[in-house]
Amino acid sequence: MKPEAYYVTTPIYYVNDKPHLGHAYTTVLADVLARCQRQFGRDVWFLTGTDEHGQKVQEAAAKLGIDPQTHVDATVVRFQEAWQRLEIRNDDFIRTTEPRHKLIVQEILQDLYDRGEIYRDEYDGWYCVPCERFFTEKDLVNGNCPECGRPVQRVREANYFFKMSAYQDWLVEYIQAHPEFIQPEFRRNETLGFLRKPLQDLCISRPKSRLAWGIELPFDPDYVTYVWFDALVNYVSAVGYRRDDAQFARRWPAIHLIGKDILTTHTVYWPCMLKAMGVEMPKTIFAHGWWLMGAAKMSKSLGNVVNPLDLMDRYGVDPFRYFLMAEMAMGQDASFTEEAFIRRYNADLANDLGNLLNRVVSMVGKYCGGKLPAPPAGTFASGPAADLFRQAAAAAAGLQTAVETFTLHAGVAQVIEAVRATNKFIETQQPWTQARAADPGPLHATLYAAAEALRVCAGLLAPLMPTKMAELRAALGMEKPMTVNPDELTKPEVLQPGTPVAAPGALFPRIEAPAPAAETKIETAPAAPPPAPAKPAPAPGTIAHPEGVIAYDDFAKVQLRTAKIMGAEPIENAVKLLKLNVLMGDERRQIVAGIALYYKPEELIGKTVVVVSNLAPIKLRGVESQGMLLAASKGERLRLVTVDGDLSSGAVVK
Repeated sequence: MKPEAYYVTTPIYYVNDKPHLGHAYTTVLADVLARCQRQFGRDVWFLTGTDEHGQKVQEAAAKLGIDPQTHVDATVVRFQEAWQRLEIRNDDFIRTTEPRHKLIVQEILQDLYDRGEIYRDEYDGWYCVPCERFFTEKDLVNGNCPECGRPVQRVREANYFFKMSAYQDWLVEYIQAHPEFIQPEFRRNETLGFLRKPLQDLCISRPKSRLAWGIELPFDPDYVTYVWFDALVNYVSAVGYRRDDAQFARRWPAIHLIGKDILTTHTVYWPCMLKAMGVEMPKTIFAHGWWLMGAAKMSKSLGNVVNPLDLMDRYGVDPFRYFLMAEMAMGQDASFTEEAFIRRYNADLANDLGNLLNRVVSMVGKYCGGKLPAPPAGTFASGPAADLFRQAAAAAAGLQTAVETFTLHAGVAQVIEAVRATNKFIETQQPWTQARAADPGPLHATLYAAAEALRVCAGLLAPLMPTKMAELRAALGMEKPMTVNPDELTKPEVLQPGTPVAAPGALFPRIEAPAPAAETKIETAPAAPPPAPAKPAPAPGTIAHPEGVIAYDDFAKVQLRTAKIMGAEPIENAVKLLKLNVLMGDERRQIVAGIALYYKPEELIGKTVVVVSNLAPIKLRGVESQGMLLAASKGERLRLVTVDGDLSSGAVVK
């Protein structure tokens, strides 16, 4: 019987980025799902890659004084090397600059143009360079891009448009009729909410006069393809669309794993494109949540991005992979802290799984001469050993269900519960007491059953921790390199009695919490001073102000002056802080400001800001600060109060 096909994709990552925790999560998730499906006997294909066209790439290359192709050739290796170190085993890695992709994009464009699905018109509206998207006036939020919050540009130019609006009613009906199409459910509802507004036609071109780095339109050489139209096509160009009908029929449709920030492009743009192309819809588009630092989204612009390679170097690849899968409930946001990582590592891996292996192997060594004992007949027919194995086998079924329903975290939790049940089984059966009995049968049943349950759990966790679980299985006398077949996970007595076992040392040594300076999290603000003593009652005849209200005379004590930022640099081991050199009239001052999450040092040079100039100096992280900048914040955004015009530094702010 032909194995069922399973095609899973990640987004193709923007080549200008550096791999961060969000990228790592999506890619590890795809890798784990692919490995699980292979264990279940599926015909799996796993695709990832990089998105390499667009204005940001062009501008980055220009700043470096090199051509864009040279730039992307140099930067793509960051992702390729990161995935290799993360034990990612993708079947294909596609780059949008490859001929196999570019030619398919051009063929699709030409076909849609020939059939009247693409037309030329003039566009007049707002354009966000970082997002590379057009927006209408009503889309803007406080005059800025609704996606990234940055300023937009007014653009008026002729372009080509895809008749996306023609598919709005069809798309709504399709989503409603196929609840599995967009997951989780609240993301489906979010897409349907977006589709309650009239759907605009999609601008799918950029004039070469403004942007030359892209795939040229086959019907107009003065234009290149909009980067999102180009990028989305990767999911079909990589598996033989228009080139290998047999391969495409074998692989497609796909399961797309994406972050929630690209929901609209994947659940609105992409289905409409596929419908116009006459291609079947993806099986499922699953949008996962964000990794947060506290309450803030982890993002490059906020400066709170966790480098996955740093964590891997510190704690190992397999524990890192395990944490990502176990900690985040699929579809929800999750908070990353080093404390949470250490807590889960010690509880699940060191105390439960690693300790179980050491207990089983050491007792086999002590009581059975280092070789697996033969279980008495009927050990797995009834009784405690049978009950234990049934729980382990149930975990196998639970994990498979979790993979199919995008609740992987729940499936992993069920496996860890089976590990804990095995530790409890040992405590209950007390093999150290059984070893003193004349009949070795109960002892052999206990140790063999515990080894079998451990073997099943290791096989189930192998997609998450391939190297460590191979070591565990080798300790039980199983083959290395490791393969796991579906039957092995649900039937007992796979381990061969008489097989030598040997402890690999501490599989998961306990981790002690690092000193605060080494923590991988957003730096907290300096500790607040102790609360001030209660204020005395106002003197008779004076006005009593409500709590938080100050008198005019108090405000008058605050001196505000303009200052020009002449230099800016980060402070070692201080995630939030920047050291600024400011010019205040003829006076130079050094100010330490907690703005590193919101501004890069080079962005600040030359800005004229407002400073509280009469504050007593204070040391932050050992660096003296001689003032305070004024800033405004809203949600995750913070912006400095700046001064327009030619007002000189040192001016008094009234």
